[in-house]
Amino acid sequence: MAAEVSQLLLAVVQGIPAGATNDDLTKALPDVPAATRVEALNILLQQGGIEILKKGEKLVYRAKDPEKKSALPKDADNEEKVVYGIVEEGGNKGIWIRDIRMKSNLNMIQLNKILKNLETKKLIKAVKSVNASKKKVYMLYNLEPDLSITGGAWYQDQDFEVEFVDVLNQQCLRFLQMKRDSAEKKREGPLAFKQMSCCTVNEVQKFISDLGISKVNLAEADLETILKTVVYDGNAERVRQQDGSFVYRAVNSPLPPTGLVQMPCGICPVIKNCSNCGDVTAITCEYMRDWLD
Repeated sequence: MAAEVSQLLLAVVQGIPAGATNDDLTKALPDVPAATRVEALNILLQQGGIEILKKGEKLVYRAKDPEKKSALPKDADNEEKVVYGIVEEGGNKGIWIRDIRMKSNLNMIQLNKILKNLETKKLIKAVKSVNASKKKVYMLYNLEPDLSITGGAWYQDQDFEVEFVDVLNQQCLRFLQMKRDSAEKKREGPLAFKQMSCCTVNEVQKFISDLGISKVNLAEADLETILKTVVYDGNAERVRQQDGSFVYRAVNSPLPPTGLVQMPCGICPVIKNCSNCGDVTAITCEYMRDWLD
């Protein structure tokens, strides 16, 4: 009887993707006794056909993907299944313990015990976030944390690697300048010079990789971030290609200020009134005198 009912319950649960409550099951199968329904649900849980979650004060049963195998052992209790399911929903961005407590309605003592048990069994793990160093997020043990959690290549133990970023900035600029110098030596005209002095992100990535200055694998997106800092420093320009991609080329540093800009006359607000005589004249100008001294 329970085995037959379990298949009917599974069909009901599969028809409600968000999850079916006990009220939904009772409404769908009003003639099935409560004891038989509970026995049938236990069969489905043991078979891995459904999973149990907690939303508010109610338990929710949701159909599981038959191709997706849970790492939870069959002897896991309902509370562990609820917590594991909540952590699983967090994906590789993880979930704060506060959110787990709110979704599971478990008290902190009970929740901490369950989390510790799941960690010991290597089913979940706690990861520190660069956004809040004193807080941890929980995710499944086999997941690689999202870059928004780890900070990517620019963070080591939640600390921003300033020196590492500076070194990469300098080496990226050096490669762009080498490319520019090589193009200048060929002397093939301004258009050819501009094209030959441009570098793709892939070329820069290969150069940095060959240098061996990074202990971590830097993706093209990482190097493009560094190249943008070179642009912001005024040492390079970013050129859009016809296919929508971008290339980078070193540019000459701005010329030093001319003498007119350096002398007081270059920024004098009344220079239009200045003459060889009168109240505004270089002969009696105290700013000109101080600059000459």
